[in-house]
Amino acid sequence: MRPVMRLLFWWLLLPGLPSGTPFAYAADPHPAAVIKAQYAAQVDMRLDVPAHEQNAYADRLRRALADEGIREFAPQFFLLIDRSPVVQAALLYWLSAAGDWRFIGASPVSTGFAGGFEYFLTPLGVFAHTLANKDFRAEGTRNAFGIRGYGLRGVRVYDFGWVEAERTWDARGRSPMRLQVHATDPDLLENQLGRPRSKGCIRIPATLNSLIDQRGLLDAEYERAIREGRHLWVLRADRQPVAAAGKYLVIVDSGRHQRPPWSPWPPLRQSTTRR
Repeated sequence: MRPVMRLLFWWLLLPGLPSGTPFAYAADPHPAAVIKAQYAAQVDMRLDVPAHEQNAYADRLRRALADEGIREFAPQFFLLIDRSPVVQAALLYWLSAAGDWRFIGASPVSTGFAGGFEYFLTPLGVFAHTLANKDFRAEGTRNAFGIRGYGLRGVRVYDFGWVEAERTWDARGRSPMRLQVHATDPDLLENQLGRPRSKGCIRIPATLNSLIDQRGLLDAEYERAIREGRHLWVLRADRQPVAAAGKYLVIVDSGRHQRPPWSPWPPLRQSTTRR
């Protein structure tokens, strides 16, 4: 019997496991294939990135990590953002044990733009998702403009802490801003993903947010804390974490001047933005 079939045979003989138990996924020998299939099935806003572009972005990701002196990795997932105004895309990658970069999927995002006071350009670089800046969940409240800036109640907000970013008001320069990755108002703003619209944070589709959350794709340090016996309320009770989660958000700017066909503009509409 082949090893994979033998594994499946014994797994089917096991009694039911409680919700959130990582066993089935820890035993999975091909997490990239599993998450790629789930991305295609569950994420409702996707970009069809050609193979040569997938490879080019993988190289940008590798170079960005190397520039920060990060070269040795265990297998894990990485979230790459191209903040270029004519791209505005998130690309999810898996690094295999052999050192191969595998493309998982891509979706439109919104990053910072020159919108006035307290608007920043989303900073470039490599940012670690750690317990030093604990995540939280959206309350679903509306601001003065009727906008749910973080999205629906209960959606996770990934917090990367205070970082230096370029101001877009007064004489420019750099100031601290809170870098977060989160969903946005599903009725008023989600259909604008693909355009720069935020105050510096990264807005992603709610379904991509949910996939990253449920499978713990960036939760390496959170899962380690759980194994050490800590209780972290922000983690979903029904989570099914991958065995080798990642923790890195990498933001680049491809410097393009024309919109690539695989990342079309969203429909143009007037909207007030916050967050």
